[in-house]
Amino acid sequence: MRTAGQWLEWAAERLQQAGVFFGHGTDNAVDEAAWLVLHALGESPAEPFDGWDDVVAEAQASGIEQLVEQRIARRLPAAYLTGTAWFAGLEFEVSPDVLVPRSPIAELIAQRFHPWLVASEVTSILDIGTGSGCIAIACALTFPAAQVVATDISETALSVAAANARRHAVEQRLELVRSDVFDSLHPAKYDLIVSNPPYVPAASIEALPAEYRAEPELGLLTGMEGLEIPLRILAGAAARLNPGGALVCEVGESQQRLQQALPAVPFVWLEFESGGEGVFVLDHAELQAAAEQAQSLLRDTGRVT
Repeated sequence: MRTAGQWLEWAAERLQQAGVFFGHGTDNAVDEAAWLVLHALGESPAEPFDGWDDVVAEAQASGIEQLVEQRIARRLPAAYLTGTAWFAGLEFEVSPDVLVPRSPIAELIAQRFHPWLVASEVTSILDIGTGSGCIAIACALTFPAAQVVATDISETALSVAAANARRHAVEQRLELVRSDVFDSLHPAKYDLIVSNPPYVPAASIEALPAEYRAEPELGLLTGMEGLEIPLRILAGAAARLNPGGALVCEVGESQQRLQQALPAVPFVWLEFESGGEGVFVLDHAELQAAAEQAQSLLRDTGRVT
């Protein structure tokens, strides 16, 4: 019979030896093993746990073994095996229909998007490509006076987001809309537009670790070398943003390509204490100038805004 701590050591060693990829909530074998072990024990990874010296019952030990072996054999992110992930200090239901929450935008939410917004003046928020709803829901809880609209092109993703909205009791202030970027939205303006859209170019998909390729391609892949959806957001955001508002958008590995495609746009690229990159902020005036350039690029390639 092993203690929880011994199971943790076993699981971390198995994961390390198997060469699984970490990057969906953890960045090392010990943290990943702790997530799986605690789940099998019915404990939350977000809460202190002082039972590492306790002997694990046979049924729970079997659960640990199964989770670790599935993690290795199937190369699925741990969140898909446990069914939950943590973002901005909140627990979210996840499934293979949505990306695993991990955006550095969580850090900005915790800071209430200071200094780009005056938190007390934020009454309307739009989240484009909401997936699990994690960004929209975290924003709704951080800005309790705000109405939030969250869009996604995937009906199954919106179902997951709806379940998470109920979990966090924000369904009365969160409207979920099936929309391809701005296409199906009612005319409205927002104080904050936030997005973690698809930004991975097709050429990069096959090179990604298996754990990333287990996520829905619809949430990762976009055309124009990873720029199509970000450009569509830039092309339409100014018309949807209130004066004094801001667009916050993550483009990850496409940061350099976007900057090169729009060299005159004064992107503010953010740095994060907890890691992450490729997130920019633009205010309303900057977006008005960026919109014309983004629309021009889209027209040149036959895309419509």
